[in-house]
Amino acid sequence: MELNEYIAILRKRWLSVALIALATLSATAAVTLVMTPTYSASNRLFFAVEAGDTVSDLAQGSTFTERQMTSYAQVAESPLVLGPVIDELDLDTNTDALRAALSVTVPPETVILEITATDENPERAADVANAVAEELSVAVGGLAPDRPDGSEAVRATVTTPATAPSQPSSPDVTRNLALGLVLGLMLGVGAALLREMLDTKVRDEKDINALTDTAVIGTIGFETEGDKYPVFVHDDPQGQRSEAIRRLRTNLQFVDLTDRPRSIVVTSSVPGEGKTTTAINLALALADAGARVILVDADLRRPSIGEYMGLESRVGLTTVLIGRAELADVATPWRNTTLDVVPSGQVPPNPSELLGSRAMAALLDQLTGSYDTVVIDSPPLLPVTDAAVLTKLAGAALVVAGADRIQKAQLRESLGNLETVDGRVIGIVLNKVEQKGRDRYYYTYDSYATDDAPSNGTRHAIRRQDAAPRATWPGKPLTQSQRP
Repeated sequence: MELNEYIAILRKRWLSVALIALATLSATAAVTLVMTPTYSASNRLFFAVEAGDTVSDLAQGSTFTERQMTSYAQVAESPLVLGPVIDELDLDTNTDALRAALSVTVPPETVILEITATDENPERAADVANAVAEELSVAVGGLAPDRPDGSEAVRATVTTPATAPSQPSSPDVTRNLALGLVLGLMLGVGAALLREMLDTKVRDEKDINALTDTAVIGTIGFETEGDKYPVFVHDDPQGQRSEAIRRLRTNLQFVDLTDRPRSIVVTSSVPGEGKTTTAINLALALADAGARVILVDADLRRPSIGEYMGLESRVGLTTVLIGRAELADVATPWRNTTLDVVPSGQVPPNPSELLGSRAMAALLDQLTGSYDTVVIDSPPLLPVTDAAVLTKLAGAALVVAGADRIQKAQLRESLGNLETVDGRVIGIVLNKVEQKGRDRYYYTYDSYATDDAPSNGTRHAIRRQDAAPRATWPGKPLTQSQRP
């Protein structure tokens, strides 16, 4: 990924990054507050060799001492020194525990030994450091060979005695909080990137483009109460979803100019992606443009067009296919538009066989000969084969993909199913996309209303009854006498 892609991921998931960082910082602060404060006291010892009076003797003595400093540091942490310290201070511990509370270091190229003792009690920390220094001086004097005159060859002198510290050395609140914040940000960014990499849902147009070369020809936003108004092109003609449907209608005009399909199967991968409402409103938008359109409810598994549009569904497509009615008997004009609707009819026991029958093929030929556009609502592709069968008979398929409702693998499989039957896919509609604020190009005609103009509450009743038919896709509107 490039830098701009990382930035886009962080912008999309900034809230989770902030929450993880805040949680980590809070946990760090809580742990810091419950930690028992400890204090550190240090002293320094200077080691010297009692050598001769010449410069050569002094140099040799200094070199010898410097080479022995590492050994003296190990002696300081040995039971030889720590045992007497425990006895002297009457400490309730052992040599191993006391060794863990000590830090003995030697600055490079020096003959100085620094002893640091850490304890919950500042006075006891200073006492331990000074006691270790005193016992080390005694131990070093006993370990080094005596001089000919009986005096000690190596002498350790405390140059800086330990004093009780006034501030605890641990915990370091500022450092801990800073580290907690840095760690939290790292965890948050890592979690955001990992979540993006493991995200298998289709969320935006970019995800679809990564799966297929089929173009996204429409994007419809999500509205919380959208299910209450399935025919939103009629109920809310100036809404954002209605504008999106009209953009979809416009984009369809530029799909394969030399071979435009006259019948379109609207389907999806799984239930709940909004294929039926897309089919209804696309058909109504095409009719609003002046075209003769018929909407067919071919979802013989869970038909819903009749319910959404307020039509009786007991007689419909299945009635025509089994020869008990003619198309003219079941095609119902929808309100005062050029849209006719064919409900599903009774649900049959063999939907796939019925939709793939010669009767269905003949009916599609009749519909495409009588209407400008035939919009067919069909079942989802993955649960059943009905949509694939219909796409083979019809001109093309329009696949609806519900944002955040479908996995990438499911969409890939659906498109593969259509490809298997040589079905033609004219485009993908990304539906139910979360709106991140108001579209800057969005407006309503109310912006131009005068004081005498109808209010929003009555705008749905306004119809352009006197408007002349406009140039439409894919053909010219038929006259009233040509209705089947």
